[in-house]
Amino acid sequence: MSTCKAIPPRLPCISQISNRRANEVKKPVVASIPWEAWSKNSTRRSLLFLSLPMSAFLVTPRNSAAAPSVGFDPVTDAERDASSALSRRVGEAVRLLDLAREFQAKGEFSRALDYFTQIINDYKDLAFTEYARVGRALLLYEIGDREQAITEMEDVSISLKGYPEIHAALAAALYTDKHAPLLAENQFTIATILDPCYADLSYVREKKHWPPSLVSSLQNFITLS
Repeated sequence: MSTCKAIPPRLPCISQISNRRANEVKKPVVASIPWEAWSKNSTRRSLLFLSLPMSAFLVTPRNSAAAPSVGFDPVTDAERDASSALSRRVGEAVRLLDLAREFQAKGEFSRALDYFTQIINDYKDLAFTEYARVGRALLLYEIGDREQAITEMEDVSISLKGYPEIHAALAAALYTDKHAPLLAENQFTIATILDPCYADLSYVREKKHWPPSLVSSLQNFITLS
């Protein structure tokens, strides 16, 4: 009768145990992050990126001059006061010019002449004072010195060259008072090329409110009488 002997379990050798432990140490441990948590973190990063100002992404050279402050105003108080004063002067001159033209339209030539003269004396530094000189010259022809009126017309026809009204008025005065038909024809040609309405007596009488004597002189020129 044979007797069975128990076979003892086979133990691994020491080298196999060492290699197995080394492999376990070398394996990286990856943490498992849920998808919801990763998505929330990504959204927060995007919102944070979009909320940053553009200046955060601009690189300013170290040696560049410092940018002016947000509240910087290049206009000084003195310049602002001067601008306000000029605006008031312009507004007052325009008001007087409107008054002068209103009185001229009503036939109150003396009062209109006073306002035109005031504008010329008090606001000669303003460019549109030349238009007051036109009105003054036309009214001087009616109630003032015609020689002075023609002199001012000639002067303004140079400073406002191309302004048809002054050329038409000067043509009428040169023909009637100076008996200079060729000079008058030159002035009238300039006026009617720029505005043909000045060949119409009703236009200068009703729209431009010329004084009667100047309308009569223009009629003499047009009819060659």
